[in-house]
Amino acid sequence: MLNIVKKVVLGLLMLCFASGGALAAESIVIKGSTTVLPIAQGTLEAFMKANPGVQISLSGGGSGEGIKALIDKTTDIATSSREIKDKEIELAKSKGVNPVAHVVAFDAIIPVVHPKNKVTNLSIDQLSQIYQGKITNWKEVGGEDLQIVVISRDSSSGTFESWDHFVMKKAKVTPRAQMLASNGALVTAVAKNKYAIAYLGIGYVNKSVKPLIVNGIKASVQTAMSREYPMSRELYMYTNGEPEGSMAKYIAFVKSPAGQKIVAKEGFVPIVEVKKTGKKK
Repeated sequence: MLNIVKKVVLGLLMLCFASGGALAAESIVIKGSTTVLPIAQGTLEAFMKANPGVQISLSGGGSGEGIKALIDKTTDIATSSREIKDKEIELAKSKGVNPVAHVVAFDAIIPVVHPKNKVTNLSIDQLSQIYQGKITNWKEVGGEDLQIVVISRDSSSGTFESWDHFVMKKAKVTPRAQMLASNGALVTAVAKNKYAIAYLGIGYVNKSVKPLIVNGIKASVQTAMSREYPMSRELYMYTNGEPEGSMAKYIAFVKSPAGQKIVAKEGFVPIVEVKKTGKKK
């Protein structure tokens, strides 16, 4: 009788441990780029719905902050709108971290103005002079006699660094520029100010702002993918080494046709061909 009781108790304990393992959700932490934020948000929601045993937490803060968190081992995935720097790779390796890049989408950085602004096309040189503070009035580039209000991303942003690479070429942004922390903040600022200019990832451009043509080329899915548009770039997710388990499944989902449909829905450029889908408003 005692042996039977022991077997029952042992069986119940094994069941409890098995149930606890099944109920314990795996967790993935994602931090970084506000540009990549809509892609991460849309794909993680779909992934968690299909994989209820996985919980994913997401926050922005900028590409630099995401990469810093990866180096400090406080995030599993760092999202970035720029390539990791050599000095960041060196620092990561000194801490036992091996950053591995995963391209999840293409993007185009688009200068935007208020919808009532008459200017439609600017060259890279004109954009550089505006952001350096050398061109200060819209009439100098074919617009009305209005002072230009320069709005930029802050220096922790991957988009800021991409703008520096494509436009500024290491020249300093005018100290009169308003430095804002997110794409969303830039959209709001330009929509409310007919004097303003800013720059956004393609997925953030909506009807409240007017996108400008650059060097005579309009930003689109096609011109971004072909790199014909002069400010096209890749968007990244970085992991410490090759991902495994649920993290590997999630990144594979983001890069899959189903994940890339979400990329396209959010207004960004997919890395694989997907059927047309409406842009999320």
